[in-house]
Amino acid sequence: MAVSFCGKRLLLTRSSLLAANPRRHGYIVLVPEIGEDLPERNPLTKSENGLPEFNSVTIERCVGTIGQQAIGVEKGLKELEAKLGAGGEGVDVIRDVLVPLELTGAPLETTWGVAKTLYLGNSSKMPTKSYMTIHERARNARRGKFVSVPIYEALKGADVEKLGQEEKRLVSKYLLESKLNGIEVDERSKQELREVLEKLSQERTKFHGKREVAVKKFSHVIKDPALMGEFPSGVLQALAVDQSQVVKGPWKITLQPFVVQNFLEYCPDRTQRWNLWQADTRKCSNHTDKALENSTHLEVIRGLRKRQAKLLGYESFAHMSMETKMVESIDYLRGTLSELLQYARPALDNELASLEGFANANGFKGKLDIYDVPYWRRRQLTDVHHFDKEALREYFPMPKVQQGLFNLAESLFDIKIVERTSGVDTWHEDVKFYDIFDAKHGTEPLAGFYTDLYSREEEKISVAGNSGWMVGIVNKSVVAQEKPLAALICNFPAPLYGKPSLLSLDDVQILFHKFGHALQHLLTETHYSELAGLSNVEWDAVEVSGHVLTHLLQDPDVIRSISSHYGTEQPLPEECILAIQKRHTHLAGYSLCRELYHSNLDLELHLTSDYWLDIVKKLYPLFHPFPLDKKDAHPCSMTPIFSGDWGAAYYSRLWSRLVAADVYSAFAEAKSKGDALPEAGRRFRSTFLASGGGCHPAEVFRQFRGRDPSPKALLQLLGIYKPIHGTGAASGVGAAPKKEE
Repeated sequence: MAVSFCGKRLLLTRSSLLAANPRRHGYIVLVPEIGEDLPERNPLTKSENGLPEFNSVTIERCVGTIGQQAIGVEKGLKELEAKLGAGGEGVDVIRDVLVPLELTGAPLETTWGVAKTLYLGNSSKMPTKSYMTIHERARNARRGKFVSVPIYEALKGADVEKLGQEEKRLVSKYLLESKLNGIEVDERSKQELREVLEKLSQERTKFHGKREVAVKKFSHVIKDPALMGEFPSGVLQALAVDQSQVVKGPWKITLQPFVVQNFLEYCPDRTQRWNLWQADTRKCSNHTDKALENSTHLEVIRGLRKRQAKLLGYESFAHMSMETKMVESIDYLRGTLSELLQYARPALDNELASLEGFANANGFKGKLDIYDVPYWRRRQLTDVHHFDKEALREYFPMPKVQQGLFNLAESLFDIKIVERTSGVDTWHEDVKFYDIFDAKHGTEPLAGFYTDLYSREEEKISVAGNSGWMVGIVNKSVVAQEKPLAALICNFPAPLYGKPSLLSLDDVQILFHKFGHALQHLLTETHYSELAGLSNVEWDAVEVSGHVLTHLLQDPDVIRSISSHYGTEQPLPEECILAIQKRHTHLAGYSLCRELYHSNLDLELHLTSDYWLDIVKKLYPLFHPFPLDKKDAHPCSMTPIFSGDWGAAYYSRLWSRLVAADVYSAFAEAKSKGDALPEAGRRFRSTFLASGGGCHPAEVFRQFRGRDPSPKALLQLLGIYKPIHGTGAASGVGAAPKKEE
């Protein structure tokens, strides 16, 4: 294959470079607060067994080491700039630019990964304030290479046609990152750009801060146990004011997303549901506390982003965003979203008619509204399709699920996963370490990963409803002679009273998803850390591997392989497997329409200058069967878009699911032709898992499927694909053009 061929050919040209550039630990700088430890004695760098010494890590050493290594990166960058500025016989891009940058930055990246692992796995060893100090110092040092004029000029002048695929991709990354950092902007405009970015940062912080205050400000105490009778014990415990009175109450209801989601799903009282829903949708609006309104900040952020894009040479912020996306074209994205809506909206109408009929048959009078759907959706799934979320836990004990997941990965991807039981330093006794070996070649591990899967209230960063993390501690680098190292950190229930950790189906999906991320980090075959694993993967493709593994849970044989009763070891009953499959498709059109609405809303907010509420009023009816509440101001609290990094990129999760569904369809096709899943697995490993950011994901997909992605696979997976007569697109969104090859 092209990627493998390029990698092998370039490895031959690198042999002299690797020999001439032995592994370095960076520059030694004496920092008073950490003494005079040499890098070899520093627990943040690798010990003799190739792993960090987590037990010996302290905050002071982390901060001091990051300081040393950041200075080393900055010093190395200045030396490289001086060499490039001196000219000479001509610049060899690989030898004179890419390799020195790789070697200079590798130690810093490892320390940064260790610090992040500790922050998420044991915050008593790495508090938030200390980690943010490390994070900002490392990020600033790393950013230097993307704002360096000598490096930019050297790479811009390179003859890329003489480079291999990875080098072309790496040069392209540096040039794009530099452009987005304003390196092409004239001096007069650079000052304006700096002012815009500073103001933007301030406005995003204000938006986030007001939303946090608004969430904390609202609270409602429920004292009537009858209102909480349908809530699961775990949710009751999270809401209880007094942990010794979980069953009797009272319970405190807030606007935390986890609380709102569960309250709307389990509260039988419609008035109570409406009260919480209206408080949630009106927070940070002009209809509540004027001091906490975010409408003004939302509009300022949109204006600043538009100005930022114009200064950088783009038509809009959305057009600028497409530079780092797999989709690349706004027209193509809009067309694909429109095609999905053509199927999702009719499915939604049928689903809600069925749901309303079910609700009426069970005592509900009148028409359903948006705040009724979560409750009756759960009731219908439980009563009609016999899906019992809590009862299913007994069939998913952690040891069985984890071993089944490892066995599946081994059979699909030709690997062996072996626990290393001695000589491993960890940050907690629950943490385990595993080596990954190629099942067919060699005895040396390809990579390694830690698992820290159980919640620890006093130590771990805990966010209600949190999905866990995959931390890339070390990126693979042939140049710096680094093997991949990762950590899976989750907050699943801990074993208790001799009973193993029992996972919900959501927990199982989280574990599969994060392990899919980990496999892409660990099985990469790229040569540069800047391209390894998830690095340099376009934002709307970064979730693909995680979703592929999650989609595998729709295979009954996979479900059987990871389940059995924790006490009796009896297999999961067939009716439960059917209920799990039904859950995937239940109200799928409704859920897809909501995702499509938020994706289109985000795009329009960053493409036009229309007032945000006018955009909402225009789009809302296309995706919802319910009238828009006059005081609904949900965009004023959408932090991922306006205070996070997902502006003009909110569609990315849906796009990753679409691509992953098409990938999964290849596994399903293979299975329908016989037991050929391993063949599809090997193909997936040699493309998506191996290529990392070294090849554009559109090309990676073509290598895997031989064509571009199609929405049909996702629609079929959701059970809402039906032939549609006519070719007209949904009103107001646009038809999908043919993607250019």
